[in-house]
Amino acid sequence: MLCTGLKPKQPRRSSVLASAASEHDINLLQDTTFTTTRPLSTSASSEPALRRSYLYVPASSGRMLEKSLSFATPPDVVIYDLEDSVPPSACDKKTARERLHQFLCQNLPPPKGVAVRVNDVNTPFFRDDITKILKHPSVGTLVLPKIHSVQDLHEVSRAIRTSNSSHTPLRIIASIESARAVFGLGEIASWKSEFGSEQEGKLAALLVGQNPRALDCADTSVVRTTSRQELLFVRSQIVIAAKAFGLEAIDMVCVNYKDPRYLHEECEDGRRLGFTGKQTIHPNQVDTVNTTFVPSFKEILRAATILHQMNAAHSSQMGAFGLAMEGGGKEMIDAPMLKQAENTIQLARAAGLNIPRVE
Repeated sequence: MLCTGLKPKQPRRSSVLASAASEHDINLLQDTTFTTTRPLSTSASSEPALRRSYLYVPASSGRMLEKSLSFATPPDVVIYDLEDSVPPSACDKKTARERLHQFLCQNLPPPKGVAVRVNDVNTPFFRDDITKILKHPSVGTLVLPKIHSVQDLHEVSRAIRTSNSSHTPLRIIASIESARAVFGLGEIASWKSEFGSEQEGKLAALLVGQNPRALDCADTSVVRTTSRQELLFVRSQIVIAAKAFGLEAIDMVCVNYKDPRYLHEECEDGRRLGFTGKQTIHPNQVDTVNTTFVPSFKEILRAATILHQMNAAHSSQMGAFGLAMEGGGKEMIDAPMLKQAENTIQLARAAGLNIPRVE
C-alpha cells in the first residue's frame, strides 16, 4: 500500500465527525459552570507525544518523498517505507533505499523525527536497510514487518548494535501479521534487548499488520468482511498485550480511502477497542484519524467533572463519590475511574484541546 500523490484536502470537521458533538453535549456545556480554561502545557516532558496517525510514504517515489515535507494536514508520524510499497526486485529495493538515504541527507527531518519501515528480518534486504538507514541520527523509529517471535526481535537488535553508529535511542514498532505472532503476543510484547540498552532498540508499540488480509486470508483463513467482526479477537489481543506492557497499540489500515464515512466508523471502532492510533495510506485519511483518536468534548467534560468532584470527596475524607448520570441515577466513581479521567485530560492537553475548570 502506498500514499498516493493526490493533493490532500484541508478538511474541516466533516458532517460525519460533527455528528459526534450531539445536542446533549451542548446542553451539558450550558448547564455547567466554568471559570477560566486551564492553560495547556507546552512542555514536551510533561505531556506524552501525540502519535495518532501514521502515514506511509513509499521510498520508491521521489515525488512522494518531497510531498511528505508539506502535507496540508501533517500526520503525527511519517513512515518512510522500504517494504511493501517498493517492488520486490533487488534492483528496486536498492534504488529505493538509496533514494531515501539521499532524501534524508538533504532535508530537515519532521519535528517528531523519522520512522522507517524496513524489509523484514528474513529477507536479503534487511541488513542493507539497517546499515544505510541508521547512518541518519534523525531516524528514531523502526517499523518492523512480519515479526513472528522474540527471536526475530533479537535478530533485529543484533543488527542495530552493529549499525547504530550515531548511538541514537531507537523506538521499535513490531508489526503483528501472523497466527504465530498472535499466539506469542505476550512474549513479543514483553521483549527487551539482550544488550540492555535503548540504542539497540526499545519496543514501543504493537501494530496490526498494515494489510489486515495478512492476518486473515493468508494465515488464519477467516473471511474478511466490512464489519471487522472476524478480526475482533486478534485486534483485542494486540491491544491487551500492548497495554499490559506499557506499549502503544496501532490499528490496521483502512484500505477504503475513498469512503470517509467508513473510515470514521473504523476509527471509532478502533478507539473503542483501546487502540492509541491508526495507520493511513493517503493524506486525506489523516484528519479523520487525528480528530477521532482524541477525547470528545463530552469525554473531556466528564473527566474534568470527575477530577473536580473527586478533589472535593478527598477533602471530605472519602475515596469515592456518586456522579449524576444522564436520565437519572448516579454512577459510583472510585480510583480506577479517576485514573481514566486523568488519562483523558492528559491526552486532551497533548492534543491542544481546551480543558474546562468545573466549579
